[in-house]
Amino acid sequence: MAANHTPLQFLSGKPKVVVTRHLMPSVEARMSELYEATLNTNDTPMTREQLIAAMQDCDVLVPTVTDTIDAEMIEAAGDRLKLIASFGAGTEHIDLAAAAKRKIMVTNTPGVFTDDTADIAMAGIIGVPRRIREGTALVRRGEWTGWAPSGLLGRKLGGKVLGIVGMGRIGQAVAHRARAFGLEVAYYNRKCLPESLERMLGVRYIKDLDALVGLSDILSLHCPLTDETRGLMDARRIALMKDGASIINTARGELIHQEALIAALQSGKLAGAGLDVYPDEPNVDKRLLEHPNVMTLPHIGSATAEGREASGEKVIANIRFWADGHRPPDQVLTALVG
Repeated sequence: MAANHTPLQFLSGKPKVVVTRHLMPSVEARMSELYEATLNTNDTPMTREQLIAAMQDCDVLVPTVTDTIDAEMIEAAGDRLKLIASFGAGTEHIDLAAAAKRKIMVTNTPGVFTDDTADIAMAGIIGVPRRIREGTALVRRGEWTGWAPSGLLGRKLGGKVLGIVGMGRIGQAVAHRARAFGLEVAYYNRKCLPESLERMLGVRYIKDLDALVGLSDILSLHCPLTDETRGLMDARRIALMKDGASIINTARGELIHQEALIAALQSGKLAGAGLDVYPDEPNVDKRLLEHPNVMTLPHIGSATAEGREASGEKVIANIRFWADGHRPPDQVLTALVG
């Protein structure tokens, strides 16, 4: 959809906006000022049927990464819907090709959660080798008997190899943090970083993913979910990992074949895992919950007040640019939609 620099016209004078989840109060207040906004103040996830009904009766839909917007839903949306202003950086929950075909613009909110997600990844990178979850549980059960020279021994971080899969904004932020802990950082990416950036981050490129997997003491996943990356860490790749290695996932649950991960944890092949995402959220396999050295977090990588407010502000900005006839700053797939 090419920007014509002429404000768009709407039935009520303002774009009708449907927001699928409860956002930060300041964001919702601003949306209500600027738009004819329908909010979800009780934060109950909308059903597929409710989403379709909303798409049929609004100019702008504001979904989140947990709202699947597939081709059939987009086809059923009717002619009114012209913008999907998604809250969050990921776009795999939206059928972008179907949206482009219907000339529905899609925007997202990249960049605002980089540091927050990197911080949570570091919690796993530090916590799993040091058995933080196991130690916390021991104290909470009242079973800790005091300090002992051989009690709850973990592994030091200094000198270990951190393998990063996916060296975008978040992967780079993790690398920057990891160097301060004495970790040697290697990475795999579709393209290697510029040499100057590699030097600045103190990282080295491994062009073969299997080689990186076998090299790493700790493997941290930061790649998007695509057809190519779904099940990226399957049984074959997990078998390539060092005995006693650990895996951290703050990206998407579907990147790891869950049964293969559980088998490796139960056999002792892997020492532990730090997980913030799961393939069937909010369901978490009880075998992961029962393992003493699996840190299970409730998808809180981006859960800071500052980040969520900034993301909401980006949504508002994208809608305002679009409504004013300009191309939004965070338009996705410009070549297809434009």
